[in-house]
Amino acid sequence: MKLKLIALCALLSLGAAVQAKTFKWTSSSDIATWDIHSQNNALQNGIHAAVYETLVYYNSRTFKIEPVLATSWNLVSPNQLRVTLRGGVKFHDGSPFSADDAVFSIQRAMAKTSNFTPYIQGIDRVVKVNDSTIDIFTKGPNPVLLNQMTELRMMSKAWAEKNKSVDPKDIRTKDENFAHRNANGTGPYVLKDWKQDQRLVLAQNPNWWGKMDSNVTEIVYSPIKADATRMAALLTGEVDLVLDPSPQDLPRVRQNSSLKVMDGVENRTIFFGMDQFRDELVGSNIKGKNPLKDLRVRKALNMAIDADAITRVTMRGLGQPTGALVAPQVAGWSEAIHKRPPVDVAGAQKLLADAGYKDGFEVDFACPNNRYINDEEICQAVTAMWSRIGVKAKLRTLPLVTYFPMIQRFEASIYMLGWGVPTFDALYSLQSLVRTLGTGGDGNYNVGRYSNPKLDAVIDRIKTETDPYIRPRLLNEALQMATDDVSHIPLHNQIIPWAMKGNIEVVHRPDNRLDWRLVKVN
Repeated sequence: MKLKLIALCALLSLGAAVQAKTFKWTSSSDIATWDIHSQNNALQNGIHAAVYETLVYYNSRTFKIEPVLATSWNLVSPNQLRVTLRGGVKFHDGSPFSADDAVFSIQRAMAKTSNFTPYIQGIDRVVKVNDSTIDIFTKGPNPVLLNQMTELRMMSKAWAEKNKSVDPKDIRTKDENFAHRNANGTGPYVLKDWKQDQRLVLAQNPNWWGKMDSNVTEIVYSPIKADATRMAALLTGEVDLVLDPSPQDLPRVRQNSSLKVMDGVENRTIFFGMDQFRDELVGSNIKGKNPLKDLRVRKALNMAIDADAITRVTMRGLGQPTGALVAPQVAGWSEAIHKRPPVDVAGAQKLLADAGYKDGFEVDFACPNNRYINDEEICQAVTAMWSRIGVKAKLRTLPLVTYFPMIQRFEASIYMLGWGVPTFDALYSLQSLVRTLGTGGDGNYNVGRYSNPKLDAVIDRIKTETDPYIRPRLLNEALQMATDDVSHIPLHNQIIPWAMKGNIEVVHRPDNRLDWRLVKVN
């Protein structure tokens, strides 16, 4: 009998081992923090979503909003949304999730050190009704409030208070709080280990409240900056999936019968921003004035860029040249704004001469080197294009973890940024990138400090406009005004391929993130 029992235990252990699956994946950069309200970064938000959950989230197949930690919601009045919370949910430390945590988390996203202010735009206050209900009061009608809530993850109030993490880590400084390196969410995975720029390990949460369609019990993420090394890791079987395969290696992957590629257009636009605030640019040979404040200069910089050549040569087709600040999936986009001005070197030179810079000028040019597809190579190509009109861009490239804090300290004259739109509504981009720097999310990533009071007025009207006919017109009008004023220089919308082993099953999302509930290793 004892031997039979031992044999049975052995079989059960073997079955568990067979079922246990580790999913290993990579991309070029690491996350900067585990503090969920510290830095608004798409890669980081997607990883955080495995551990921390939101009240609502997008369905990965339909992209319709579905319940998560909220089970229902209804408008009590145009300015009051009542949210019913899911019962029986526990944080990873075993404490129950309640209305106190929901109120605290939304208020935490509103803190001065939070980068998540675009997601709380329009929110006036959050009130606990009872342990399972909260009311969100807005300053006016907010047609995208639920869309904003897809990125507002929930943190334990008691845990944050106990560990001195009530306020989000300020990503612009090196100061750390406990939440920076530790996590306590309600999600399907638990943070097991994180050695920044080396390895991140998540373990399946055995007490998760939800239905797990994934068979993955452990997630291992290894950031690999070098394209060749990252692709070699897939080819040799060290990783199961590469989120950002190098364009030049994709043909080889597509021809490999043991691998596969999933393609999709991302709702992310790559663009350049410009310091239009300082009276004199730092590091420029032009003294006493700022060339980037002159519309003719901004137009010249835009006209000198051959976006089609960049897409064809540098991106290997993984880009959609655009003149708009948002991608086609985003409300407010139009074909007219999407069209870029024709490349005109002579015309650009004339504009510079008319502005008083016939000999061009020197300017600081900062780019990330491990965030977007071929980001450094793109900036090298643009540097060469600008040199043809006499603009000597002094290119410097930095890794993601130091690049974003740097530009948020306003330390770049011209900078690259890629902006996805989690709300699929152009207000998110207009308020974050174009609106004059202010409070409540206004200009939180307007790090060139562009300002146009007339455009601000249109954006502010959009915040509370709910009419289904008027709102799209206002969004389009604001995008057109930003284009006409060259608030930024849009380059292209990214086309995202995921490269993976043939036995991996995932759902491709336009926000370029994995849905951890659906990943399977077959």
